[in-house]
Amino acid sequence: MVLAKPGAAAPSSVKPRHVLCFLGAEPDRRRLAKAANDAIGQFAAGFHVDTQYSQDVPDDRMVASFGVCWDRVAPDAWTHADEDAVLHHQSVLYVLSPPMTADTAVTISTAALFLVEAVITAGAVAVKGESAGVAHGLARWRELGAQCSRAVEAGDDLATGRACRLAFAKRPLESDKYVESVGFHLVGLPEVYVAKGLGTDREKAALMDAVADELAERKLDAVLRERKARISYASSYADDDFKFNPFGIVYIDQL
Repeated sequence: MVLAKPGAAAPSSVKPRHVLCFLGAEPDRRRLAKAANDAIGQFAAGFHVDTQYSQDVPDDRMVASFGVCWDRVAPDAWTHADEDAVLHHQSVLYVLSPPMTADTAVTISTAALFLVEAVITAGAVAVKGESAGVAHGLARWRELGAQCSRAVEAGDDLATGRACRLAFAKRPLESDKYVESVGFHLVGLPEVYVAKGLGTDREKAALMDAVADELAERKLDAVLRERKARISYASSYADDDFKFNPFGIVYIDQL
């Protein structure tokens, strides 16, 4: 993995974006593409359907790719039927969002989640967020979409951002000293890395989510001070990688 700006001391000007991968049951992606384009016309301005990498034949890499991307935090995040759908897919559609800033990320991610719902309704059999490498089963995608919809209707910006974060970020990923999040940049937040000794994997995932909620609600400096945490803008991802977080990484070394 290429080291990106190891001495970086400030946020990057890079703007993240969503890359959404949809699998179809038919050897023809036109119905899924129409649903995506309809969503783009109605509420997802700036998104576009990729024509270079979308295809009307199966992609034999998808079984392995979804296999490492399935969310392993939420109970029953996917089923054997979801795995079977990946195995037997016949077409692939990619949709890209516009570049995002910290201020526009939740709005654009909300549109991305609603677009996912629309394409599932049109017949997508599996969905993966490429920008963090995360996949859910269809029922879980719909559940997250419903959570987001309720939050939008209630005018609850924090709950909206949380639903989008749960949909499009992956955690915890293990490294030598920390378990890591990837994808928090898709809701305008720094990643959260938690020291490996701070509990079980599920406890560390819950700590990541708690810190992310605090970062969304309050100023960064206050969270760093109260959590006795630090922030770094050095990244193990190159700045042209979709997983690169220009907003930095918050390191949690103690409870």
